[in-house]
Amino acid sequence: MKNTIPDLKWSLHTKEDIKLSYNMFPVEISRIARKFHNAIPGCKMTPLRSLYNLANMLGVESIWVKDESQRLALNSFKVLGGSFAIYRLIQNKLNLNDDEISYENIISEKSRKFLGEITFASATDGNHGMGVAWAASRLGYRSMIYVHSKTSKSRINAIKSYGAIVKIIEGNYDDAVRQVTIDAKKYNWEIISDTSWKGYEQIPTWIMQGYTTMISETQEQLSSQGIIKPTHVFIQAGVGALAAAVTGYYHSLFAEKAPTCIVVEPEHAACLYHSSILGDGNPHTVNGNLNTIMAGLACGEPSPVAWKVLKETISCFISCPDYIAAKGMRVYATPLAGDPFVVSGESGAVTLGVLGAIMKENGMEELISYLKLDKNSRILLINTEGNTDPIHFRQIIWEGANPVPPEYWTDED
Repeated sequence: MKNTIPDLKWSLHTKEDIKLSYNMFPVEISRIARKFHNAIPGCKMTPLRSLYNLANMLGVESIWVKDESQRLALNSFKVLGGSFAIYRLIQNKLNLNDDEISYENIISEKSRKFLGEITFASATDGNHGMGVAWAASRLGYRSMIYVHSKTSKSRINAIKSYGAIVKIIEGNYDDAVRQVTIDAKKYNWEIISDTSWKGYEQIPTWIMQGYTTMISETQEQLSSQGIIKPTHVFIQAGVGALAAAVTGYYHSLFAEKAPTCIVVEPEHAACLYHSSILGDGNPHTVNGNLNTIMAGLACGEPSPVAWKVLKETISCFISCPDYIAAKGMRVYATPLAGDPFVVSGESGAVTLGVLGAIMKENGMEELISYLKLDKNSRILLINTEGNTDPIHFRQIIWEGANPVPPEYWTDED
């Protein structure tokens, strides 16, 4: 007999006002972002994979996985946001409208001479910084990327490989954000941050709008198979930028008929879940070392501009332990016969782990009923990263690190 997983916690939430989704994620913006990304050499649509047999095992109609491990050779979706924000910033500096600007004239010698030297700066847990460094290098500019002291060497080396200067800050991700803000003001750098703060909302908004390319692609891929939209979307969250982009796009596109959107966070960095529990409508910080294997989600302070969207559109905020993400990685890596193999890192796999826990563990009946998860459910997951930390990836997949506690093992087929 299985036991209930006591570490999986959730906050049920009622959707309220979706006007902000319309304003922040109009369809035209996603078209502009996708047009820009399509012009980048080597950028192509990433796969949408079907886990048909796993869906049958879990008792849902279908599970679709947007596989961002295939995005440009960068192993992550993050480049979509950073590159679009840089594009928009340069567009503003050149004072050109959408009909006048293109990827080609951004990288032109004429534009470079007009703009002069620019250094783009950001704080990161790894993937966002790599995306900013990659985009800056492709456009011919410098980048300064700040990481916290627990960032893995493989992630730091990946950022450096795209020409960035990397500075290591003692503390956690939020400390790195604070320090790059101070230094950018001192040295006149342009900050490309996916989190926001008072007086700094435009660039984080552009970053979120850049992420909609991924969901626009997903909708096209689903439509080609006769599917109008998913019924449910499970979205991992750090500061909340990706989650806001996904749910904002869907609520802008489908209004009250948008998919049910569920946010998933690590238990020691669950700032959005914490904000939902407090229930006063404001974003709240969680303190501590933010220790989690989900490096890309180890954020203690929500992005205020993302929270404005999330508090109006999310149906459920979920906090989960690391072993659920590790199990998700192993499920992707050892698929049921007939299902595709997916390379997924810790932050990429957590939503699959959570979905499995909800559908297979005891004590989840209330949550399943509230979310209306059943045999007619079409689930969309986003594999936000591939193998971005090879050593830890092997520890989990090969050595069985972060195992499911024995009391939660099951022998069910």
